[in-house]
Amino acid sequence: MGHWFQQNIVEPGKLPLLLALSAFVLTFAVTRMITRMIRAGKGPFRNVTPGGVHVHHVVPGVVLSVVGGFGAVASGQQGVAAGILAVVFGVGAGLVLDEFALILHLDDVYWTEEGRQSVEVVVLTASLVLLVLAGFSPLGVDELTGEQQQNRLGVTLTYVFNFGLVLISLFKGKARMAVLGTLVPFVALIGAVRLARPASLWARRFYRRRHRARARAVLRAYHHDVRWVGPRRRFQDLIGGAPDRAPLPPGPDRGP
Repeated sequence: MGHWFQQNIVEPGKLPLLLALSAFVLTFAVTRMITRMIRAGKGPFRNVTPGGVHVHHVVPGVVLSVVGGFGAVASGQQGVAAGILAVVFGVGAGLVLDEFALILHLDDVYWTEEGRQSVEVVVLTASLVLLVLAGFSPLGVDELTGEQQQNRLGVTLTYVFNFGLVLISLFKGKARMAVLGTLVPFVALIGAVRLARPASLWARRFYRRRHRARARAVLRAYHHDVRWVGPRRRFQDLIGGAPDRAPLPPGPDRGP
């Protein structure tokens, strides 16, 4: 185990990345635990509200990310300083992405349905970093042989082809597959050849007069959502906490 760690993590200079990922995941887990305790009114933790202003944890997260990021660039990839700054950056990134939905919507949606986007972004980010640690390179250049990597034209064509697959997947409304496809081109290829999501730019542009393709896209999206939305929501609730239920609309039996 020690030999593997030295050969695959330390020697390639991936130790700071591993430390940053560990700090990122641990910070997210601890933060979610604390916020769930605050929500339930348990434990010693409370919201920070100096002067009546709720200071979200994204604020110290931004500061730590800036300090850790700039410090890591200045210190290089080796040494104790690089490891410490990687941890600082990982903690900051964990705090920031835990409130990604707040940044996206410019509203406190932490415990709402929109707040699930924070959990999804955190999981996607951790997955991408794990792929990089496992040896995957952006847009699949790691799949080229040594001779191909020396050929600039081959590398350029590989980048262009794989980037095209990523763009097609994105335009087809498959953002998750597009992001993962930057590291695993086969994922982008699947997203590029399959039918687009009904509301995507691709569907609006190319399925406008292809009624059969549009109907198949709607049917496939429906079956996909029925199959996967439930498990995905349960997974998000497990690691991030269930959002608040939306209030029922007024009715004759519920009063005004």
